[in-house]
Amino acid sequence: MSIQERAKAAAENVQGKAQEALGDLTGDKDLQAEGQAKQVEANARNRAEDIKDKAKEVADAVKDKARDIKKAID
Repeated sequence: MSIQERAKAAAENVQGKAQEALGDLTGDKDLQAEGQAKQVEANARNRAEDIKDKAKEVADAVKDKARDIKKAID
């Protein structure tokens, strides 16, 4: 898990929420859409980090299992 990527995603999400809120207040549909798009991108970044974390967990589990099998054979 990259803390930096998660922090960037959180910052982008906050910025998106602020843009969307400002768009709501001013009636600026483009600003609302930009804010919503930033929030979607932030969520996608978080999901990508979740996938990376899960892949690492699986790889570590496979490594551990292979190590166990090797020990049992030796």
